[in-house]
Amino acid sequence: MAKKTNKVANKFDKKGFMNSFTLIGKAKIGNYTFKIDEKAKDSDWLYSKLKLGVDCGEKCGTVYAELMGGYGTERDNVIFVIGKKPDGTDDYENKYEISFEDRFNEKILADIGESKFIKVGIEVDAKGNTYTKKFLSVYDVINYVQENLKEGMVINVKGKLTYSYYNGKLEVKKNITSIFLSKVEDPKDYTAIFTQTILLTKDSVGEVDVDKSIVNINAKVVDYVKEWNKKEVKVNIPLNKSFEYEIDMTKKELTQKKIARLFKVDDDVTMATFRGIFVEGGATVQATEDDLTDDLKEMVELEIYSLDEALAICSESTGKERRMILTAPVSKKVEIEGVEKPVLQIFENKFKEEDLMYDFMFEEAEVKTDAEDDLVDAVDASDVESDDEWLKNL
Repeated sequence: MAKKTNKVANKFDKKGFMNSFTLIGKAKIGNYTFKIDEKAKDSDWLYSKLKLGVDCGEKCGTVYAELMGGYGTERDNVIFVIGKKPDGTDDYENKYEISFEDRFNEKILADIGESKFIKVGIEVDAKGNTYTKKFLSVYDVINYVQENLKEGMVINVKGKLTYSYYNGKLEVKKNITSIFLSKVEDPKDYTAIFTQTILLTKDSVGEVDVDKSIVNINAKVVDYVKEWNKKEVKVNIPLNKSFEYEIDMTKKELTQKKIARLFKVDDDVTMATFRGIFVEGGATVQATEDDLTDDLKEMVELEIYSLDEALAICSESTGKERRMILTAPVSKKVEIEGVEKPVLQIFENKFKEEDLMYDFMFEEAEVKTDAEDDLVDAVDASDVESDDEWLKNL
């Protein structure tokens, strides 16, 4: 007799889904950047935590990425890894575990697939060349970075975006997979970019914010959820996430066509992958000489303030922004009739609307959580102060 299982069938295997980011800018090291060898209250867990700020330039601001990891001081710890194929590429079918104590054993490390390592290159040798250190344990990465990363170093931080509910709100985390010194010298070239696969429905085109010159895109991102309403489900589910798309309010007809082409959905669910930028707390709208008040201009003329000082006074800080702005769809080269051609990664009718919901989401409706409300309902497009009728007819 077959064993009964409560396992939920996975509708989304995430093949073809992307969720990466890159931050380029100056490292910001503060009192809360590192937590080293913290002890959990109710267990033997010892951990370190990194919340790394990267000053990514005037528009993007200071963007934070993170790592957290540790080990149990009173248990046998293991690290899950994958092997290599004969050609040296990663063998994702060959999954196994090694002892935590063997994480620096070079003989064992030689057989492990490269994607399991976190790589750091923030030191240089006598010839000025950056050299790379590889780590299997996040705990070791954080301790190494704490010892060697300095304030103001220009770095390139890469990683993966993850999404989860915390206190009923969708939280976006930027989990680091590598940190390297960057060769970018001009601050104008600092950036904070991401690539994200989203799901679009007929309700995805939201309201227009005239002040910001953006339209809100109420999309869905797919990520793994272990529990739902205290029930173990272990499944990938679509979570509501609001993005923005910048528009030119002076080119209404062109804007209509852009939004219709990129985001409008008539039936079922479209799967699309976009590039975008982060704009986060610390971003500053830089003033020009034309923005200076008469008083400030006088202070400059009298050499009481330098021009830079006056511009800094006039510049406006955007405060605690947490924006993800979509910029353009991603294309991928695919072989078609023996010839590689770029294919736009927008696939209509990829899923059915019923695929967006699982039966367990409707169970125990009388005790439905805030997180479930947030999933079922459309995302609240907050801070939208005004709407423009010409977009409603898309």
